[in-house]
Amino acid sequence: MGDIMKIKAAVLRQSGLPRPYSKSKPLSIEEVDIDPPKSNEVMIKVQAVGLCHSDLVAISGERGKPMPIVLGHEAAGIITELGDNVEGFEIGDHVVPSYVASCGLCEMCSSGRPALCEPATVANAKAVLRDGTTRLSQNGKSIHHHSGVAGFAEYSVLSKEALVKIDKSIPFEQAALFGCGVVTGVGSVINTADAKAGQFIGVVGLGGVGLSAVLASLALGAGKVIAIDLSNEKLSFAKELGVHHTINAADKDAIGQVHKITNGGVHIAVETAGSGRALQTAYEITRRGGTTVAAGMPGPEAEINLSHLKIAAEERCLRGSYMGSCVAKRDIPRYLNMFQTGSLPVDKLMSRTIKFNELNEAMDRLSDAKTIREVLLP
Repeated sequence: MGDIMKIKAAVLRQSGLPRPYSKSKPLSIEEVDIDPPKSNEVMIKVQAVGLCHSDLVAISGERGKPMPIVLGHEAAGIITELGDNVEGFEIGDHVVPSYVASCGLCEMCSSGRPALCEPATVANAKAVLRDGTTRLSQNGKSIHHHSGVAGFAEYSVLSKEALVKIDKSIPFEQAALFGCGVVTGVGSVINTADAKAGQFIGVVGLGGVGLSAVLASLALGAGKVIAIDLSNEKLSFAKELGVHHTINAADKDAIGQVHKITNGGVHIAVETAGSGRALQTAYEITRRGGTTVAAGMPGPEAEINLSHLKIAAEERCLRGSYMGSCVAKRDIPRYLNMFQTGSLPVDKLMSRTIKFNELNEAMDRLSDAKTIREVLLP
């Protein structure tokens, strides 16, 4: 086993600091200690990590996290050290972590829904690893791991169950996107909604997750793909990707426009914005007998109002989608193969790469919806 290492990491010590984050600097770049991996754990050198809305809501305080904490959960890296009892991986392997280190044994895992793994859910809520402790500290005081990944750091220790081995030819800054944004967006269409070729699909919210859902809909051969957002810039970008129709959510007749284009609404509407208003819009553009998917992650107080009669009389389906209902070890390689063969061009979603000293400013851009996916190269 190795020794304790000194590494650079971005630490969040207080949420709810005022905007702009470029001035209040909620993410502090610090030297922290990282312990070597324990049994069933692996250390990776982080090569790239995407900035995601889930990191942002931890900074804003919309979804509270234990403090202090190292954020970042959409990562890719190289294995540098193996703990005891780790089989199937070697030092030098390229990997993408899943932010749900599924145990494979609980009721959810056993029923084919590892994204809802019970022990992993408990550990992630406490921002610790599976054994209830952390590998990060400073001056003897523990620092928490966001979603078991803690990717805004030079190195990370993770449960072996979290790791998916990937082809070494895939650039890290693109591979990282498959750890969250891509599996969530693509999985919401393919897994949660079980979309079929020819169906009409609406996507409400065009961040990294929403645009991944757009790309999946196009790859499946959807009859019509309709992109809905408040940003005309993002709507123009969606048009460049190949969507058939774009609608600004602020338009007074936005819902009516969708119904007119589709002659009654979309078969599948996917909400990825993480707001109650966006989910309400997604529900209202869904046709009779259709499916509305909630894939965004708002704060716990967000609510929507639904007609009980409509749900029953129109056989409407509202489904939640966490991590795209994915089986990480199955789906990340599948989606990476779609990327490699050109049917899922997620490289188009990358806005820019940044360094540690640019993180707070990048979070301002993310909060202002001025960017799609920025990637930290530690």
